[in-house]
Amino acid sequence: MRLLISFVALFLSISLLQLSSGAIGPLDALAGLHNGFSKASIGLMGSAHFLGFFIGCWWAPRLLGKVGHARTFAIFSSLGAIGAIAHPLIPDPNVWAGLRILTGLCVAGCYTVVEAWFQAKLTKQNRGRVMGIYRVVDIVSSSGAQLMIGLLDPVSYVSYNILAIMCCTCLLPLALTTSSQPVTPQAPRLKPIATILLSPLGAAGVLIAGLTSSAFRMVGPLYAQEISLTATQTGYFLATVMLGGALAQYPAGWLADQYDRRQVLLGLSLMSALVCFPLAWIGQTTFFLIITGAILFGVATWPIFSVSAAHTNDFADPEKSVEVNASLMFIYGVGAIFSPLIASVLLDRFGPSSFYVFIGFAHVALLAYSVYRRRKGRIVENRTRYTIFPRTTFQIGRLLRRDPRKDEETVIK
Repeated sequence: MRLLISFVALFLSISLLQLSSGAIGPLDALAGLHNGFSKASIGLMGSAHFLGFFIGCWWAPRLLGKVGHARTFAIFSSLGAIGAIAHPLIPDPNVWAGLRILTGLCVAGCYTVVEAWFQAKLTKQNRGRVMGIYRVVDIVSSSGAQLMIGLLDPVSYVSYNILAIMCCTCLLPLALTTSSQPVTPQAPRLKPIATILLSPLGAAGVLIAGLTSSAFRMVGPLYAQEISLTATQTGYFLATVMLGGALAQYPAGWLADQYDRRQVLLGLSLMSALVCFPLAWIGQTTFFLIITGAILFGVATWPIFSVSAAHTNDFADPEKSVEVNASLMFIYGVGAIFSPLIASVLLDRFGPSSFYVFIGFAHVALLAYSVYRRRKGRIVENRTRYTIFPRTTFQIGRLLRRDPRKDEETVIK
């Protein structure tokens, strides 16, 4: 209990940050529509966010090594506050895309600091409990951010001011904590090609996870508007997907620990495709069916990242786990950067059904590749245990590192 109390400041900081950064994407989509932005421009803003996130994941560990945890957190949260509060000054889609790069930098940098702080303080005996609470805080805050869309007026500058205030406030708990700062960690090396060769299927799963999650988070509000959902209903729609994903994590993890992970990925990708294609044609139907489909979509798609990362780590040496997970983030970012722009263009040209069709075909590709890799593989020992990844940053490898020599199961790559 004393340990958890010592982490209250970190939990509170990350909760406020998530409420701010998680709401700005849907708010930008709704505000952009009110300002007459094209759907492609709104998709570009989503891509810009993940470009900033991608850059932040590379830059944050290096900055952390130079100025320390608290200063790095202050730098990135300040960038996020600037990105939020400057929106009403110049209502131009290209300017907003540049500001979204700042919010992406903020998310990546602040989460890297918090997770590095955890990494330095946790032990094998308490890591599971603390990370479980961290995951709950992250999911609840992320869902709350989506629900805020029903309360924020997209045409008022006050909405962006509120998000900027939350981003500034996240500085206070970390600045006021009496806990000593951890020793600065070394920045991991980035070797994406080596990671792809290590586990081609794991890399493919992470790529599709980045494509799916970024498309839904950034273009999902546009889809909701296309099928005539209100702002409040849009918030419920987005939050429900995350709820479905949260509910699926532990069952998916149990299956991933009991069976061949390639088979689990095959099943998840099959389920995702079977969910997406019917959803593409329900269109403007009852809100109950839309929400039910959103839950199923979250259940099918959200665990894919964690299963893919666990599969990749099955083949990594313990001392290489940080570099492997850093490279997985690089691959995730590639899918996340381009996906919102592609999805928004398809939505604009072919209507709302194209949104789920795009994601569905991505999972069909993963399904086909899973079948291929299941037939063509090699046997390896020392299987790692499935772990739910709280956030995708360079520090996760250190946070969730396990000794695979303690796991006696055998798996087939």
